[in-house]
Amino acid sequence: MKTYLYPDKKDWKELLMRPSFDSSFLQKKVKSILNEVKLNGDEAVKKFTQQFDGVELENFIVDEKEIKEASALLSNELRQAIQQAAINIKSFHQKQITEVEVIETMPGVKCWRKSVAIEKVGLYIPGGTAPLFSTILMLGIPAQLAGCKEIILCSPPNKNGKMHPAILFAAQLVGVTKVYKIGGVQAIAAMAFGTESISQVNKIFGPGNQYVTCAKQLIQQEGIAIDMPAGPSEVCVLADDSADASFVAADLLSQAEHGIDSQVLLVSCSESLVQKVEEELNKQLELLSRNIIAKGALKNSKGIVLKNLNDAIELVNEYAPEHLIISCNDDELIAEKIMNAGSIFLGNYSPESVGDYASGTNHTLPTNGFAKAYSGISVDSFVKKITYQKLTQQGLQGISKAVELMAEAEGLDAHKNAVSIRIKN
Repeated sequence: MKTYLYPDKKDWKELLMRPSFDSSFLQKKVKSILNEVKLNGDEAVKKFTQQFDGVELENFIVDEKEIKEASALLSNELRQAIQQAAINIKSFHQKQITEVEVIETMPGVKCWRKSVAIEKVGLYIPGGTAPLFSTILMLGIPAQLAGCKEIILCSPPNKNGKMHPAILFAAQLVGVTKVYKIGGVQAIAAMAFGTESISQVNKIFGPGNQYVTCAKQLIQQEGIAIDMPAGPSEVCVLADDSADASFVAADLLSQAEHGIDSQVLLVSCSESLVQKVEEELNKQLELLSRNIIAKGALKNSKGIVLKNLNDAIELVNEYAPEHLIISCNDDELIAEKIMNAGSIFLGNYSPESVGDYASGTNHTLPTNGFAKAYSGISVDSFVKKITYQKLTQQGLQGISKAVELMAEAEGLDAHKNAVSIRIKN
């Protein structure tokens, strides 16, 4: 991790750039896979599963027997941990459901808004080096609370044609209706366009590698909704001398181990703290099983020392991190000044890991600066908001003049007449 001392504001934009790569070379390959699945359905999915996952499958769907067998493979401790996380996540997200409130904007004119579940949603869960069964909880629970009728899940099989048992246990726990052993671009294509075995969904959620990310971006251009723009995972730690350097280093490494394209950022007004964190990073790094990945991520990462707290807050808002840890005195007061972040962790005892797994908040968050305009996943992500209005005859009479005058001023005579004809009668 490279340290920058007191950078000039004019250099912040370049300093805060995320790791980038040219995705144009991906698009041609991803498009060809999407198109083949669109045209040939299950046969294309089978072909790409054999090509990319190294296993030949005749049937993608996971049956009840396999789910029960998978559950038995988990230790009681892990099952209980997953169940505890699910309880916390459900408790937090349950409160996001609001009652319909009818507003009478003027006598006889009533308006209201109702949340209606997206009927069919697809969840993509990566397998590979880190089977993210925790993401099933983060996506499946709000989908279930929203009332989605069909929740399908795709995740890649291993060389034996099996899925990680924790993925199957979590899927059953949160009410996923169907689970398919399909990974990568072919999974996104199958959910986006439908095949003989897999229903087409209305919206696709979930993280993935650069191929999956590219596929989601391309199917969005064809009118299929996705959760949000996504990039590599990231964390920013804003810390002062009250922070524990070993805690800060652990937080940075917990994010760095996601992938070599991840980025971690340390922002402080204390040179000595940044130096201590550097020393701790070197100590802790060697103990990690994924230290090669973490080392790659640290090459993209920075420690930035600024002159004062106001500058530090301004820089954090400019960066708009996916995860922000505030390890400072007056952490809650500082948090009030943060306008751009996916999720904020306050104090020395709120590691980002708790939000990833079990505190209750959602870990599917905007990356790559999109926290300036996007929110993380919530129950709202799985619903549409439909507005309603109902007017009495007297209500229309009271509002008619305003509507007629505005329609006339815009030159829309038919709009005006739709009101006038009712008033005359």
